[in-house]
This record gives sequence, C-alpha cells and structure tokens, in this order.
Amino acid sequence: MRIPTLSKVLLILGMLGVCEDQFSEVQAAPRLRVSTDFEGASARILRIDAENGVVEFTPGGDPERGWPCWWFFRVDGLVADQTLTLRLRRSEATVSEPSRFLSKPLASAWAMPSQAAVSNDGQKWKQTDRGSREGDWMVYNVRAEGGAVWVAWGPPYTGQTAAALVHDLSHRHPGVEARELCRSREGRPVPMLRVSEGAKPAGERFGVWVQARQHAWEAGSSWVADGFGRWLLGDSAEALWVRQNAEVFLVPVMDVDNVATGNGGKDAIPHDHNRDWSDAPHWNASIAAQQQIRQLVAASRMDVFLDLHNPTPLDPTFFYALAPEWLPETSRPWNERFRELTYEHMNKGTRVTVMSNRPKFMGPEYHPLWKNISANWVAVNANPRTVSLCLETAWNSPASHVEGYRAVGGRLGEALREFLGELPPRP
Repeated sequence: MRIPTLSKVLLILGMLGVCEDQFSEVQAAPRLRVSTDFEGASARILRIDAENGVVEFTPGGDPERGWPCWWFFRVDGLVADQTLTLRLRRSEATVSEPSRFLSKPLASAWAMPSQAAVSNDGQKWKQTDRGSREGDWMVYNVRAEGGAVWVAWGPPYTGQTAAALVHDLSHRHPGVEARELCRSREGRPVPMLRVSEGAKPAGERFGVWVQARQHAWEAGSSWVADGFGRWLLGDSAEALWVRQNAEVFLVPVMDVDNVATGNGGKDAIPHDHNRDWSDAPHWNASIAAQQQIRQLVAASRMDVFLDLHNPTPLDPTFFYALAPEWLPETSRPWNERFRELTYEHMNKGTRVTVMSNRPKFMGPEYHPLWKNISANWVAVNANPRTVSLCLETAWNSPASHVEGYRAVGGRLGEALREFLGELPPRP
C-alpha cells in the first residue's frame, strides 16, 4: 500500500529522532502571523519576512482619535529561542481637519522608545535591549521563549487591567469600594477606587483625587496610579494613616475608549480629555470627575488633586507641571510644599529615577485650551488651599518599566502622607 506523503515524512523524521510535535514547530516557524484583535492592540504591518524573522510596521490608530504613536501587537509562529527583528517606522497619518496639530506626520521620536516592552505571555512585561536607529527605522531584537511574543511601545495598561486592580484592592481592607466613575461615550466602564477606612466622619476627612491616562498613549501614567493604589492598600503605618484620615478616589484610566482601541488620544477631535475641563465637557469621564470634585469642593475638603501623565521622549526626568498664574495666592505655599516633599521622597536613598525640582508651565504659551486643562480647572474652582498638580513621569528611560512606574506611585503616596500630616485643621 502506498504511504501518503505526510505520513512518509513523519516516518522518516521519526527514524531520525524528531517527534511529531517538533515537526509541527518546524512547520510553524516560517509562518509568522501578527495579531491586533485584542484590547489595546494597534499596528499597521508593512512587511513580514518569515524566513529571516522580521516584522516591519508603523503605529496604527486613527489620527483623528489622537497622536499615532502607540503600538501593541502579538507575533505567533515563532520557535523557542528564535530572534525576532522588529523594524519600526513612524506613522505617516495626518488629520483631514485644517489647522490641527497633525496636519503633518507626528515626529518619529514619539513612537520610538529607546527600549520597547516585550512579554512571552501577554501579562508579565520587561524591556527589550536598546533599539538601534537605521535611517528612518528603529530596530528592536526580541528573543522568543515559545510560539508567541507580545510587543508594545511600553507596558500596556488597559481598562481591563484597571478593573482587575480596583477589584483586587477593594478586597484588601474594609472601607474600600470598587466603583465606576461612569460609562464612556462608547459604553465602556471607567473603573474607580474609593478608599475611606475607619469611623472618622466624611466631613473631617481630607479629600484626595488621583487620576491617570487622560492621554491614551501615556501608559506609564496608569502604572504610576497602579503603584499608588498598591501602596495605599498596603500594610505600612503611613498607608493606614491615609486610609483612616482621608477619602481617596483613584481612577487609573480616564480615556478608556482610546486605550481599548489602541488610539493615541492626545489632540483627538474635538479635543482630548485633558483639554475638556470646561463648563460644557465633551467626554463622560470629565463630566463625572467634575461632578464628584465639585462635591468635595462644596464640603471644603478638596485637598489634593493629582493628574498623572508622561512627558516628551526627550525628558530624562519626571517633574510637575502647573500654571502658576492661575494658582490662588492662598494655595501657592501648599502647592510648593507638596512639590518639595515629592522631590525629597522620590530622590531619597536608592533612586527610583531622577526627579527634577523645576516645574514646567502649562499656561497660555503651552496650548490654546490651557484653561481647560484639568489641573488648571481644579486650581481655579477648588478650595483656597487645594493642591492641584500634573505629574509627568519619564517614559523613555531604563527605569520606565512596570516596577519603576509602580515605585514612583509608592513614593508619591509617601509624600502625600507627610503632606496631609502637616495640614492645619480647617477654619
């Protein structure tokens, strides 16, 4: 009887000591496949060279939904210890609306971190080796441990990640609630954590609001919020004091729609979340956040507002941004003191990374909608001593990984504890 071709091949391989599973891997190696069909994924694939293990791509995303700098995808069909070469070129996408920022392509540096993020299971992330520039291309080499590898601009943090964090932390101590700030315009939940432990009446508690990711591509800001939340629900005496003396609201992802769809978010049309803090906000998360912050203001206990971001690719440090001309005279010393304490905690002992003690300004020279930036809006509409700041955490450094970002969040919590302990009783 004639042996079918495939069976004959398997028989020969078996005689050579190659098992059927190994044969399947040999078959799979030249069939690289790229997937972007999951939450947060985004890329435009230009070319796949399966024989040499090369994927060429640009960031995906709709430029009318924000800067096309974010990228995140999975490559299947690899074999163990295979080196995958990623060749990245900037997006050439522009917007059709005249006089917009993206009337010409975004500068390549925004999409090209010195070290990208890589994972072998889509959950645990580490940095790649430093990439190399080759003309218009940035090249990263990634070694696969198995059949698939996930790669991204930075460690991804999605709405599902935020929901998992809020759910997990809500079970660690009494007085902690997992909530939804709202539903987005596309119907997605915006997870929020509320922390208020112990018997102290709400009216006697400090009010603290911490939010991240008003610009969807700035994934590092969500990891800083994540680290702050883990510190707050940790076992230290300092964290316990904050839980028992403050009411803390934490929103790890504000722009859940663009995070989910892999769009950049910044300068989205009609404007992004951080240009939306006006008397008539467009985005549901801005509306809901304003409503709750106004309640804290009405109770005279909006004490600390922190909006977390990532800066430019050329910023090697992280820093605070503010509009000093809009800070009420009564709040200026408190804003300055909070900044001083943050510098001390961030830079003490073994440094997480370097923090600059020189704030940058986001006034009229920064953006035409500067009055509608969240930290500026809060500064004007809050209580006389409210601290309202934007923290920009560097994303293009060797410390711009999950552990580094979380450490920044923990140090931020330590500074908050010391600051709240210095505040005098309200009049």
